[in-house]
Amino acid sequence: MHKPDFEQVLQGKLAQLDTQKQPERDLWPGIELALVKQEDEARNVFDLSEKNVRANSNHRYWTKAAVFAAAVAMLALVSWKGLLPSDEMISGDELVAALSAQHEEQKNALLVQFEGKSALTDNWQQQLTELDNAAEAIKKALQNEPNNMALLKMLQSVHQQQINLIERVHSPKWSQI
Repeated sequence: MHKPDFEQVLQGKLAQLDTQKQPERDLWPGIELALVKQEDEARNVFDLSEKNVRANSNHRYWTKAAVFAAAVAMLALVSWKGLLPSDEMISGDELVAALSAQHEEQKNALLVQFEGKSALTDNWQQQLTELDNAAEAIKKALQNEPNNMALLKMLQSVHQQQINLIERVHSPKWSQI
């Protein structure tokens, strides 16, 4: 039904309604009962709230005290744990060695995976060698400054560039669906 048709039908139905229709029974006693009941419930809630104010204030005090004590204990635990030397964290030469070993595993796995596939370019191995030389230069710099975050990020970036090169040369994104 189109909007103009709907409007016309609605207007017609409204015109046919009896404007003088009265309820079958008197509704006022039910309305009055609901209003009185609503007032009684409001009064009872108010009375209960006055009685429970003292009990609730004690409960709230101990709840706040317990939450505060738990927060202080958690803060103390975190601070104490942060001051202890961690045996699990590696840094310096160990970190460089771990990053390099992980990268070599990933690179070798990719090279084995794409071993039989033809590459899109012929000089990709030359580019891979250049990236290897860059990684070696960064590792030499890390021997002097083993915790230098900028050098570590550069090493990770070179490693990622090698992985991306191998993947792009053997399976370009435009050939995948």
